Amino acid sequence: MSAGLAVLAVAIQHSAQFSLNLAFVVNRLPLWFLVFALFLPRLAMVVAWFQGVLVTFHLQGIIPPLFWLFLPRILVLYLIYVDQGLTLWFLLHLVVAILVWGSGGHQMRRRSRREY
Repeated sequence: MSAGLAVLAVAIQHSAQFSLNLAFVVNRLPLWFLVFALFLPRLAMVVAWFQGVLVTFHLQGIIPPLFWLFLPRILVLYLIYVDQGLTLWFLLHLVVAILVWGSGGHQMRRRSRREY
């Protein structure tokens, strides 16, 4: 009985050493940008550009405006990766991007009058 309690005590001490930290890392990108870009990435980047948030990323040339126009979620993913690395925010934006791209290709089917 005491050997079982000793094993249980060692297991509890061993598990107490490992803690899970779910801290949200926000470096140069503000929290409002990270949340707002989940829903409207182009508009979030325009507002961030007017506020000067994106100045520190040195986005120069023709490539960033083209990505802003055609693939804004890729540009947001790039900004988050440069700012924070592979964090929870990056993974969340990646999942949203995959969901948007996966469901964006569906075709609309119109009902004809015969289906009523």
